[in-house]
Amino acid sequence: MKNLKTYPEGTPFTGKIGRTAATSEAAWPLPTQAKAGAPNVLVMLLDDVGFAQLGCYGSDIATPTFDRLAAGGLRYRDFHTTAICSPTRACLLTGRNHHSNGVGIIQEMATGFPGYNGMVPKENGFLSEMLLAQGYATFAIGKWHLTLAGEYASGASKARWPLSRGFERYYGFIGGKTSQWSPTLIHDSHYIAPPFTGDESYHLNADLADRAIEYLVDLRTVAPEKPFFMYYCLGAGHAPHQVERAWIERYRGRFDCGWDQWREQVFARQLQMGIVPPGTQIAPRPDQVKAWDSLSADAKKLYARQMEVYAGFLAQTDHHIGRVIDHLERMGELDNTIVMLASDNGASAEGGEHGSFNECQFPNRIEPSIEDNLKHLDQWGGIHSFTNYAWGWAWAGNTPLRRWKRYLHQGGMSDPLIVHWPKGIKARGEVRGQYAHVVDITPTLLDALGLAAPRVLNGVTQRPIEGTSFAHTFNDAEVPTAKSVQYYEMIGSRAIWADGWKAVVEQPQGDFMTEAMLDAQKWELYHVAHDFSESHNLADQHPEKLKEMIERWWIEAGKYNVLPLDSRMQLRMGERKPSTVSQGNRHVYYPGMAAQFEYTAVNLKNRSHSITAEVEIPQGGAEGVLLAHGSWFAGYTLYVKNRRLIYVHNYLGLAEYRVSSAEDLPSGKAVLQFRFTRSGEHQGRGALFVNGRLVGEGEIPRTIPAVIETSGEGLCCGYDSGVPVSADYVSPFRFTGHIAQVVVETGEAAVVDAIAQVRTAFTDQ
Repeated sequence: MKNLKTYPEGTPFTGKIGRTAATSEAAWPLPTQAKAGAPNVLVMLLDDVGFAQLGCYGSDIATPTFDRLAAGGLRYRDFHTTAICSPTRACLLTGRNHHSNGVGIIQEMATGFPGYNGMVPKENGFLSEMLLAQGYATFAIGKWHLTLAGEYASGASKARWPLSRGFERYYGFIGGKTSQWSPTLIHDSHYIAPPFTGDESYHLNADLADRAIEYLVDLRTVAPEKPFFMYYCLGAGHAPHQVERAWIERYRGRFDCGWDQWREQVFARQLQMGIVPPGTQIAPRPDQVKAWDSLSADAKKLYARQMEVYAGFLAQTDHHIGRVIDHLERMGELDNTIVMLASDNGASAEGGEHGSFNECQFPNRIEPSIEDNLKHLDQWGGIHSFTNYAWGWAWAGNTPLRRWKRYLHQGGMSDPLIVHWPKGIKARGEVRGQYAHVVDITPTLLDALGLAAPRVLNGVTQRPIEGTSFAHTFNDAEVPTAKSVQYYEMIGSRAIWADGWKAVVEQPQGDFMTEAMLDAQKWELYHVAHDFSESHNLADQHPEKLKEMIERWWIEAGKYNVLPLDSRMQLRMGERKPSTVSQGNRHVYYPGMAAQFEYTAVNLKNRSHSITAEVEIPQGGAEGVLLAHGSWFAGYTLYVKNRRLIYVHNYLGLAEYRVSSAEDLPSGKAVLQFRFTRSGEHQGRGALFVNGRLVGEGEIPRTIPAVIETSGEGLCCGYDSGVPVSADYVSPFRFTGHIAQVVVETGEAAVVDAIAQVRTAFTDQ
């Protein structure tokens, strides 16, 4: 910019304008530029990774990259999250509490109350918006899950997509989970074709690392000194646990000892490493989890393999993160990059007692058994699987703590946090015991960067930051936390931490809460400053302290939009939400449209319906998909193959119910139709018609009751995206004739399966 006259963008022109260019002086408006030498910021968020699952937190899973960052920086042992996905992310990116953001629960369970509507207000600016205004380049990679489910569709509003909240570039998946083999991906603000290869040559973790490196290379090509903020969120270790077989085989036999013994081994290492305070007791095994020694040989074989897959998945994640860290080092920028790595909540028990080979079965009320799971043991973690491990491993993954994801005892919301910044932190390999919460990350980063939270951002007056900086702990292990209180609420469960004490009450989830229920509940009280694992409930010994803590919780709840308390699951999932999608009985789809997800696609489950395709078939015939929804884990598809019209209902990967035409399709314009007539609960009869004439029919004895999508593979017209619904063809199997439109008409209102909706809520977090 030498010899170039400039002025701040948005302020008056400082050059001179004469009658001609010869008598005028040019000046260029320039946006705010970051201070010379300003640090980069890299925030990485793992998913469903427990307190004890990283090597530097006591695990024997190989995580050399994470361990290296810890050895060159700090590990926090008293860091906390909201205990679930979307709320944690909202806190992290804004510095405001989850209910203040309207994200008191995952986006799919949003309700029409200020603390739960899923709409982060502009008054709560994102860290990306703050740093963009300060001259930073801003990138988001991986999982988002801060967009309302009804806005996932390509044609929906982009107001809550990453590029609308301060990120200049984005590559990742917008919902709560996706397949590692065939993810549903967005590049900037548009969907791209799922990169499904049908083998293990593609993996999402590798792709995300490639994209992160690409963004950094692109930036440095044109702006060698511009600092960046990269928000890098993995799908790992959320289900599905999927990874190349070579990574799994590294752990063969490593978990044959079982979760009880593994947990004891991890706890011993944690004490030795100082990750848990001296004198900490290991929390007892919960009633749901059986003692390993009591299990059958088949059960042990199954559960050990599940953990081998998870360990391989996490180790491979560490490897690909390592590629990004190595790239920063080669660029000479690692030392002046503030790296923060955390998990969004504790390890997840959503796999249930036995784990699951096809996670779509659980929300559809199919209970996987040990026998059923063993049939797929050799495929566990591969491209034909959508797996989760048994809850015994989730319990072990949170050693030495109680409970797991979604719950407000320590196992649900006490998580690893690594901070690495050699240029700004003198300490190396130390453990920090100060209390911190995910809402404190944004104010901590602003503090470390020497920036104040803006009072006005993008023309909108900002609400105060609610988190508290812990940057003062970077170089001082003894200084007290600056935080005095932090409330928690999750699906009606409540907790509060204040000055080293914690009160907690767990609310059964599923039904409406009542005043009588509130009055009858028994809170627990722990002095967590001296009882890290919540092993000693002091409620009876200190009733006045407990009363004080409960009263303080209600005060905090009033301040931050926590009320009304709501422990419902299925009703929140099914509650009608604002949407531009037609609520009528007729839906029209056109070929080539972006996939429509389950929240915006027509609901055909457990109701009579018809699918009518208006097509033109060339003289040589045509083949391909007319309409498809789902994958080989669950779904339905109407297609043409070998000149025959075919409908397949894939019942949860357990059976394909097929109806085929008995004669070839004619050339020219034609109306091809499938009709389903419901004859009972989740069953009926299918019929195929060509130009109004019946050409095939058959029974469909079992239909999908609640959930079609596992990895976000939506409804497609003229093709089948990603993993195919039927083994009869290879995706995308585009229709080679011409489709004018496909009209779907429904009969009676869908019969809602309440229990299945609860199960859906469990797996979508």
